[in-house]
Parts: sequence; structure tokens; C-alpha cells
Amino acid sequence: MSNTNTPEELEHNLPFDPPSLEFVMNATKPLYAYFTPEFIGMDKVDPDKPTLFVHNHSVLGIFDGQMLGAELYKEKGIFMRSLVDNAHYEVPVWRDMVTMIGGGVRGTRKNCAELMRQKEHILVFPGGGREVCKQKGEKYKLTWKNRTGFARMAMEFGYQIIPVACIGADDAYEVLIDSNDIMDSKLGDWLKKSGIAQKFLKNGEHIPPITRGIGPTLLPKPQKFYYAFGDPIETKDLMDQFEDKDVQMRIRKEVELSMNQLFVQLMEKRDAEFEEMSPLRRFLNRL
Repeated sequence: MSNTNTPEELEHNLPFDPPSLEFVMNATKPLYAYFTPEFIGMDKVDPDKPTLFVHNHSVLGIFDGQMLGAELYKEKGIFMRSLVDNAHYEVPVWRDMVTMIGGGVRGTRKNCAELMRQKEHILVFPGGGREVCKQKGEKYKLTWKNRTGFARMAMEFGYQIIPVACIGADDAYEVLIDSNDIMDSKLGDWLKKSGIAQKFLKNGEHIPPITRGIGPTLLPKPQKFYYAFGDPIETKDLMDQFEDKDVQMRIRKEVELSMNQLFVQLMEKRDAEFEEMSPLRRFLNRL
């Protein structure tokens, strides 16, 4: 099956032909040059072992997944299939890019199960839209609420989970006005009265923040991105307990703990290396 599949077909996970490695690396070359990513612990990834990669979302979610996906493709031959939030399917053109080029599928239990039956490597962001719409003071905060769906699916199919933490993106933008500010304003009153907040914005939680990058501009600060892979978490011995909410939560907390520990390690590494950046990059990141 070629990449000409329609979004509706791809939603049901028909065979997908990934783009060439050359295409992916050329497409992400500007991101590599601007954010100079570093990847730590990739030796923990076995390309022959289907894996559920659990990743944190950054503010706005603009740069989530692209460089990670490119690096895994280049170094391990892995082209991850992403579980995509429904909001992506509301945007013409972008929807087609996500599905037909990126291999993304709507993030439903049915689609995830089909990908796992096909032994695909899968990328998931448990924080979803709420974690993208960060509020002030939520840098590198996992906002997963009570979600355990990814743990349930991994247990049902005996999938290995690898936590992946990334820092850099939440420092590339500063949140000036968040959803709380907007919902406390006259605009927020109108959104509530009109029903838009309840129907489309999860009562305001899914309102993207107003941010700034370099100075007053929307150009992101040239932060260095650091990615770290946690130790694999096996679920094969839990397949007969996949519907047990307590076990699901235990696995979810194990992933969450791993990612928070990785955040601390990456921040320490970044702080230690900050002065090694070029004077221009340091200057721009301080604006």
C-alpha cells in the first residue's frame, strides 16, 4: 500500500509505507540546526522489540516528536506510528500531512490495538491537548490526570514501554497569558455563555496559551533539546491483568516516575553545559 491512502483509511491502520530516510532527515534538518538535539540512552532501544514510547508534550506541542522520530529512524531503522489527538483531524492539509506522511493515526483504543497487532513501534503523549495548553508554572509538568489508557493497552498486548523525556521546548517559549487568564476575562465569560468553552475547549483547559519566544517575537529561543530514554518497562507478565485499574495505575506511575527523574537529570546536564553554548545562542536564550 502506498502513501496515497486517505486519512479515513489510515485511521484504520492499513499498511503504511514510510517516507525515505533521506526525506525525513532533509525535512528535519532545520530543526536539528536550530535546536542541536542530543539523545541519551538510545542503546536501550531494540528495533526488533515492538515498543510503546511514552513522551511528554511541550507548550504548544509544535516541536514534539519530529527530531525524536528522525533520530530513531536514522539510528535504529524505527519509523514510529504516532497516536494523534482528534484536534489534528479538524485541520485540512495538516491532517493529511500527519496521516499520509507522518503515519499518524487517531488516538483511539481500536487504532492502538491494531497497531500493536501489527507489531509497530508506537509514540504516545498521555498528556494530550491539556499538556500542550500549558499554564504558567507548568514547565516539564506531566498533566496526565487519571489517564491509564496507554498502560492498559501495553498490558493487554504485552508491549514494552520506554519512557522518553525531552527538555528544551518548554524553555523555547514563555507563557504570557494562559487559559486561566483567558477564562477569567470578558472573553472567557463569552466563551462560557456561548457554550463554546464546554463544547470545544474542555471548559477552557484546551485554550492554547499566548506565548513569546525571542524578545517579543514568536520565533522560538534556540534552546538545545535534550532527549533521554528511560529503562524499558515490561508488561508481558501482566497481560491477564490488563483490565485491573490498580495495576494500570501502578504501571502509569512507574512511567511517570521515570520521566520525572529523567527531567531532573537532563536539567542538571543542561545547566552544566550552558556556558559551552556560543555567545550568540546564550544571548538569544536570555532575551
